[in-house]
Amino acid sequence: MEWNLSLFGFAGAALALIFAYVQSRKVFGYSEGTERMQKLAAAIRKGANAYLKQQYATVFKVFLAVFVILLILAATGNLNWFTPFAFCTGGLWSALAGFVGMKIATSANARTAQAASESLNKGLRVAFSSGSVMGFTVVGLGMLDISLWYTILRYGFHKEPEEIAVTMVMFGMGASFMALFARVGGGIFTKAADVGADLVGKVEAGIPEDDPRNPATIADNVGDNVGDVAGMGADLYESYVGSILATFALASTAGYGLAGMILPMALAVCGIVCSIIGSFFVKTKEEATQKSLLMSLRTGTYLAAVLSAVVAAPLTYFILGNMGVYVAILCGLIGGCAIGYFTEYYTSDTYKPTQELAASSETGAATVIIGGISLGMKSTMASILIVAAAVVISFFAAGGGADYGMGLYGIGIAAVGMLSTLGITLATDAYGPVADNAGGIAEMSGLGEEVRERTDALDSLGNTTAATGKGFAIGSASLTALALLVSYVDIVESQAALDLKITNPAVLVGLFLGAMLTFVFSAFTMSAVQTAAESIVVEVRRQFREIAGIMEYKAEPDYASCVSLCTKGALKEMVAPALLAIVVPILTGLVLGANGVVGLLGGVSVTGFAVAVFMSNAGGAWDNAKKYIERGNHGGKGGDCHKAAVIGDTVGDPFKDTSGPSLNILIKLVSTVSIVFSGLILTFHIL
Repeated sequence: MEWNLSLFGFAGAALALIFAYVQSRKVFGYSEGTERMQKLAAAIRKGANAYLKQQYATVFKVFLAVFVILLILAATGNLNWFTPFAFCTGGLWSALAGFVGMKIATSANARTAQAASESLNKGLRVAFSSGSVMGFTVVGLGMLDISLWYTILRYGFHKEPEEIAVTMVMFGMGASFMALFARVGGGIFTKAADVGADLVGKVEAGIPEDDPRNPATIADNVGDNVGDVAGMGADLYESYVGSILATFALASTAGYGLAGMILPMALAVCGIVCSIIGSFFVKTKEEATQKSLLMSLRTGTYLAAVLSAVVAAPLTYFILGNMGVYVAILCGLIGGCAIGYFTEYYTSDTYKPTQELAASSETGAATVIIGGISLGMKSTMASILIVAAAVVISFFAAGGGADYGMGLYGIGIAAVGMLSTLGITLATDAYGPVADNAGGIAEMSGLGEEVRERTDALDSLGNTTAATGKGFAIGSASLTALALLVSYVDIVESQAALDLKITNPAVLVGLFLGAMLTFVFSAFTMSAVQTAAESIVVEVRRQFREIAGIMEYKAEPDYASCVSLCTKGALKEMVAPALLAIVVPILTGLVLGANGVVGLLGGVSVTGFAVAVFMSNAGGAWDNAKKYIERGNHGGKGGDCHKAAVIGDTVGDPFKDTSGPSLNILIKLVSTVSIVFSGLILTFHIL
């Protein structure tokens, strides 16, 4: 039974990767459009490839330094020898997931625009198929990485389940490390270009979004791919793997042993199958409204969730025999769908909050900004209550009242349940940047107004699905971070006594440091976008001033200079915030000891979750309020209301695409770093 289930994990990985390959062949089968469209797509592809090449070169140097440090820790007995190498493989798979997603996205953008010129449904199908490649590549590589290491440890080195669990929970550090660099660097790139293009192009020059006269428009489209596709792929790969590995460790605590480790693997594999089935139900009719387009994508994701819920029952009974754990899995599945719904409610312009935000533009940009901040803060209530309910119900349903360890396992498996249908959930998220690029290519290629209307509809839908995807990722991150916190406590308590009373000065100071880290990290990433965007604003103004004939279409802007500036700015600014996640927990541990680290993890998890939801939802609402006005409401494009909404959207850009989504990686990376360096902290600390 045990060996067959290991093969089951490999079979699930193969199924996901084969489906991703089939979907990629499907995308490449569509026409890339006119010669002009092909040229624009090639320029975007070239810029994205150049950025990722330089980003990976920079990250490689940091990875090499950390790898050497981990080897030293292993040689001194503070770490097992598997972790340094697993750190590298985790980073490699995370980078590969993002790279594959970016490659297909930059190949699907012009094809989506061409398909949209034929029908709305065809445009949706091409963009969604591209997103499916990303979604199923992420889950396929995640299952492959976990299955390989599990097989190596169990059958190559004959490790016992408890030792495997403690070892593998440390493996998430490499994936988290790579994901943070990818998310932060890509987020800085995309928002620097977006802010620069909007402020000078839309507000100052009064030209449309993605107008070929705007020197930053190619950089903006490149940014959609390196930030919202490559960065997001690495991000959710890390979330997916992290939730499974954290549950591995909790299985040991609960006394479930090998069966408790196999259940999350099997659940994830069944989620892959259900996601594939759900993907065939994503389609729409011509002249569809935003609400019906949303329902098209929701049909696929909800169907996958329902199928997973049905399959999980016999799976849980067969492997574990505790049906209370099945209730915990349901909590995760339902919680994920609920977070998606409320995120949609607060960010989609088919609902009242975003429509009211658009109406606030009647009194200027200041009220739009105030309204967006208020909306984002208000939206945190739903997500936090959903996660709180999931934690409490999962804990007690899994048996936490009688056995604390079993209850904690219930929380971990709830996170796996929430992420089990990640294949299709991520497909709906990755679809958005492709639709956004398609709209840009349609505008720059001079395609008909009806084509731009279709791509605008797909793009607006993409803003909402991106926001729901981020909410989903943040919600699952909070559960995973809680599971990792418990894993840290278990590992440390096995070697030393802890005093975790809130009145313990070390714990209390750790809580404050964790809260501080959330805000300082957000400040670093926001400031990075500001600095990089300023250079783009200056460059775009210079080109408008010095290159004669741009506004009359008689001269072509220097697109490459803006791409180069964004690349340099992103690579320079991404290192400092990424290193914070590594340096702060280690320094906290060396000064305050393990008690202080527990406080730090609690502080950063709680504040990081709330601030991430606030930023992502506020940014998504600002973006869709602008698009709501652009469709003819409140004076339409070019009016005072539109200009006010553009400023609000510009403020929201780093909120929703840089700082907000990076926080969910931060709270997990801080936890895995703490676990990896726990031996060092127990040996050397002041308090």
